[in-house]
Amino acid sequence: MKLLFTQKYKAFTLAEVVISAGLAALVLGGTMYGYVMSARRAEWSAYSLAAHSLAMQRMEQTRAAKWDPLGFPPVDNLVAANFPLVTTNIMDIPVIGTNYVYATNRTTITTISAAPPLKMVRIDCTWAFPKRGSFTNTIVCYRAPDQ
Repeated sequence: MKLLFTQKYKAFTLAEVVISAGLAALVLGGTMYGYVMSARRAEWSAYSLAAHSLAMQRMEQTRAAKWDPLGFPPVDNLVAANFPLVTTNIMDIPVIGTNYVYATNRTTITTISAAPPLKMVRIDCTWAFPKRGSFTNTIVCYRAPDQ
């Protein structure tokens, strides 16, 4: 009598199954890590852009200040005392619960020369990113008097 199963069937061994499962887990873990890091970097970019926006707001305020040393009477509202240190939350970031991000704007105004009159305005916006420390966005602009 002939046996029904005379052919040998080939199958995966336990070692091959364990190795392939390990490789699949490694690939899946790497993909998930890539997505998490991508989202973290996008969040950092959003914070940086919001801080830059705050610094630009302060720069526009200094550019709008009246400075006319040749006028009668001479006017100089472009002094550091008119632009105190400001700490505020970053407005352009979505807030859920208590994840407020605070930024500090520091304005430095330096006289470069008296003849011709020229001043340098520097805005430093310092902000913190969770688990990465603090960062500073800096804008520098030269300013001549009003015409």
